[in-house]
Amino acid sequence: MSLLRDYSTQARTYDQTRAASPSVLAPLRAALAGAPGPRLADIGGGTGNYAVALKQEGWEPVVIDLSPDMLQRADRKGLSTITADAQRLPVPNESFDAAMLVSMLHHVADPVAAITEAQRILRVGGRLAAMIFTLEDVEDLWLLDYFPSSRVWMEASHTPLAELLALLPGAVRHEIVFRDLKDASLAALASHPECVINARWRSQTSYFERLQRDHTDELNAGLDRLVHDISSGSAPRRPGRGSMFAWTKRS
Repeated sequence: MSLLRDYSTQARTYDQTRAASPSVLAPLRAALAGAPGPRLADIGGGTGNYAVALKQEGWEPVVIDLSPDMLQRADRKGLSTITADAQRLPVPNESFDAAMLVSMLHHVADPVAAITEAQRILRVGGRLAAMIFTLEDVEDLWLLDYFPSSRVWMEASHTPLAELLALLPGAVRHEIVFRDLKDASLAALASHPECVINARWRSQTSYFERLQRDHTDELNAGLDRLVHDISSGSAPRRPGRGSMFAWTKRS
């Protein structure tokens, strides 16, 4: 169950507020370290913000995404791209030294298939870095209390930690706490409720685009409540969390 079927609206304005987050980049670099070469698949990489950051460090990234609109932006940044579904990659076995899935697993219908495909295209010794919002990461996100109907589809689209560890035997998990607003993800916005009430910031997330589309009255009511809580000094500011999984292909 993905959050949105179409990301063309997101693509048009995505880079206005969203970029590579230092909160993610440090554990991402660590997870990729030791790969047998520089060829890197950025699966579900969107407009290529994280690929650009790593290209500057010597990696040779290829951004793979299902959205042509997102990939147009990646092309303009000088990145190689492939239009493809993360669940069915048109890529030969063992053709990449490393792969990364950054904040994208909750956007695919079959997370198991996406992880299996990422593993398939890695050479032996290849590194997989998966920055994932697990079910445990999102279930206590304070935003779900302001927009309660979202809890059902957020919990349905985020995989439990135990299931992910079973798919990635031997993986090391590091908790990510979003201390910056750089990538303006829902987890990053959690520390900045003032940005949530600003349409320019929240509209770049699939979460709020879906609320606007399907639950307009609830969205408006939740925003009104949040405006009141900000004014009274009682708005929550618990930072969002994520998980970085580092996995090595042994055979």
